[in-house]
Amino acid sequence: MMCREKLRAASIRILTSLLAEGSRPRGYYSQVTHSQIPFHFRSSFLRSRSQAFACRNVPKVFRFSSIAEVASEEPESFSEISKSKLTHESVIYALRKLSKTPEKALQFFVWVVENNESKLSGTACDLILRILVNEGRIKDFWFVLKEMTCRGYQLNKEIYETLSSCFITAKLVNEAAALKELYTRQGTEGADAEVSAAVEILQDSDWGEAVQKKLEEDGVLSVSETTVLKILKEIRGHPSRALGFFRWAKDRPGYQHNSLTYNAVLKVLAREDSINEFWNTVKEMKAEGFEIDIDTYVKILRQLLKRRLIKEAVELHEMMMAGPYKPSIQDCSILLNYISINENPDLGLVRRVIKNYEASGFSLSKAMYDGLHRSLTALGRFDEAEEIVDTMRKAGFEPDNVTYSQVVFGLCKFGRLDDACKVLDDMEALGCKPDIKTWTILIQGHCSMGEVDKALSCFTKMLEKEMDADADLLEVLVNGLLSKDRVDSAYNLIVEMVETARLKPWQATYKQLTERLLKGRKLEEAFKVLKLMKCQNYPPCADLFVNYISKFGSIDDAADYFKVLAVKRFPSSSSYRNIFEAFLKEGRFSEAQDLLYKCPHHIRNNTEIVRLFGSSKKGDEGAQNSVDDSGDKSVVT
Repeated sequence: MMCREKLRAASIRILTSLLAEGSRPRGYYSQVTHSQIPFHFRSSFLRSRSQAFACRNVPKVFRFSSIAEVASEEPESFSEISKSKLTHESVIYALRKLSKTPEKALQFFVWVVENNESKLSGTACDLILRILVNEGRIKDFWFVLKEMTCRGYQLNKEIYETLSSCFITAKLVNEAAALKELYTRQGTEGADAEVSAAVEILQDSDWGEAVQKKLEEDGVLSVSETTVLKILKEIRGHPSRALGFFRWAKDRPGYQHNSLTYNAVLKVLAREDSINEFWNTVKEMKAEGFEIDIDTYVKILRQLLKRRLIKEAVELHEMMMAGPYKPSIQDCSILLNYISINENPDLGLVRRVIKNYEASGFSLSKAMYDGLHRSLTALGRFDEAEEIVDTMRKAGFEPDNVTYSQVVFGLCKFGRLDDACKVLDDMEALGCKPDIKTWTILIQGHCSMGEVDKALSCFTKMLEKEMDADADLLEVLVNGLLSKDRVDSAYNLIVEMVETARLKPWQATYKQLTERLLKGRKLEEAFKVLKLMKCQNYPPCADLFVNYISKFGSIDDAADYFKVLAVKRFPSSSSYRNIFEAFLKEGRFSEAQDLLYKCPHHIRNNTEIVRLFGSSKKGDEGAQNSVDDSGDKSVVT
């Protein structure tokens, strides 16, 4: 205890002196058809993998009234699932809910194939493939893809790129190559002349009577779910043309849009210039009895947020939360984060997200509140930040060091340094003792505003309150001092904190200080820092010293450098070689010869060093004389 008190006292002494000084100036089978694939897996499919997943640990009954609740109950058997409740949307929802349990997801997928294969779409196939790859079920992935491909499934560009990226990330090079082979082959074999012709027509002109007439010509296009899905994907960059085509297709004899086609067109319309058409199509879709599937929702939400359509993203989230296929709870955090990082956060949207989230039976976590609070304080909106804190208290979360640190950061950012200091006093009065991170934020805030002396005063106050510094805080102070060209102060602080307070600075801190010392021709102090680094097992900043000594140093400086580097008796031969190379590069041949003459015998006879001097224009004779010298007159140890 006494030792610690002495260390702290000594640290405070050096800070006092610094303040005084400161007062002075990772081969299979391509475009996915998002249609209801006519799978015929049946018993042959199950038999071929019964050992693998179909008859292994078969779950019991799913006890739920809606397929949408597939992941909310413990699975026991699939046999009691009501087939009448099985829809495209519910299958997608169930697979997404089971995405982290790939065996259950695959069992469910196989059950749907066996019992209601018409509900399996290309989207569902994409999804099960993604699940299997993401969870490392590579053998199951290839088997399912092979079976699906034999029955008409094709990889589209989007799912191909996603799967390929997963393989590459996992360093499964052979898998990625096989997938590329399959995709390329499918692209060649699956060319659709009808679709290509229609796409060309739609891309050439805006939607109108002329375009409709061309599409209605004999042989141009037979409208089906498959062709509609393909065309919508190809013209996704032209929302008005996509919508015009979608409306036109709806009126074709013998054709009706379904959940798949509605979901597809929504993905095209979710952008700034067609947002009204998006919402109108959503209403029309619901009136037809269809829902946005969860996979489409995730993609649309991502699009809206990327385009900064935050209000529309919130409205979409509200609509989904009120429907049968509720989004992941993480979506609430994502929305709150996007709202808060906006240049002008809309607290009304924040309240809507929170209210909707809580109305669904959830409650915000402390981390969610902290995220909102952090963004508001960083923007200087302290009154609104305080509102978040009050709401957080009512939810049962008391402010802690994280909360207060965010306030301190914001206040310092906007130059309110005295108010930032007062926050720490208020914390203590409320029984929340500031931790080292809070102090570091306060001190860094002062340094970033150029108030280095006040930062040192805060540091002294921290030590007086029996708080110990760490490498992060020391780096902040050293950077602050160096920013004011107070190199001697930074040097004294490092030496004091290492030798007296037994602190171990970051290697980067040492390096930065060394660089500034050498820049100021303070070689002796730089050697002292080098010794401190060696004592703490850091590698030396060799390049800095070699460059400096070869340009400005003497033979004696080089000799001193070797002495500091010595591990037992001599430093490594590479250390000598680096110095010699630098001297010769600077044209200081005579100094290099003199230094070589003073080096240990084993260095003078070192093959690489002999060759180094021998390659020099002047050095053949001089280097050989040094090597032939039988007397060991070295003084460099």
